[in-house]
Amino acid sequence: MKSEAISALEEEIGHRFRDPELLVRALTHSSHAHERESGASARDDNEQLEFLGDAVLGFVVSQLLCQRFPDFHEGQLSKLRAHLVSARHLGGVAQRLELGRFLRLGRGEERSGGRAKAALLVNALEALLAAVYLDAGLEAAHHLVRQRIFEPEIGLLQKQAGGGLATTDHKSALQELLQARALPPPRYTVVMEHGPDHRKVFTVELRVRSAGGEQVYRAPASTKKEAEQDAARQALEHLRGAPDPSRAGPAQ
Repeated sequence: MKSEAISALEEEIGHRFRDPELLVRALTHSSHAHERESGASARDDNEQLEFLGDAVLGFVVSQLLCQRFPDFHEGQLSKLRAHLVSARHLGGVAQRLELGRFLRLGRGEERSGGRAKAALLVNALEALLAAVYLDAGLEAAHHLVRQRIFEPEIGLLQKQAGGGLATTDHKSALQELLQARALPPPRYTVVMEHGPDHRKVFTVELRVRSAGGEQVYRAPASTKKEAEQDAARQALEHLRGAPDPSRAGPAQ
């Protein structure tokens, strides 16, 4: 990787690496490492760094949430953390950092549009966080998470909530709505799991019986709880727009 590319990314994240090879490794996809050397080891690509970065991210986000919202209960904090470490949010952060243009990819990944693949960008962001941690310690990693991942999104959520912070429990709201309409309770089922153990993606299927028949909603997320919440949100949006049979007048 050219030194000017390293300097540009260092400027963007606000960290100057003592060991630039850590940054190079964080941006090296396994496809590139394996093409360069048939006997490439785990230390030649960013997969181990991604694993470490995922753990550092979870710890720092948890710490920041406890500091910012000392009165929130565990359920509220868990929902916020799930959002902040979700692939959707991290993918947006990686795009804003333009990590795609710095990736070192194999020819196959390059041809298939790897620089724009959300999974590769998220992995690279987590590996980058681990590289900062190994290069300069937890304080430097904490700064990167706070400035790029935590503060902008928390600020946006607070703005959308009018100064407060929405931590809506869509599952509970759906349960209450169905009970009010004398409808059966919802049924949640995990129908698919894919990805490595530390970056699983769960797809939850939600079935709701209403006056119009059974409705099915699906949602993928990095945790089962998050997927269930998203599926419940979809159901709520649909049911709230549908007529309430319990309030219907007598048939003519």
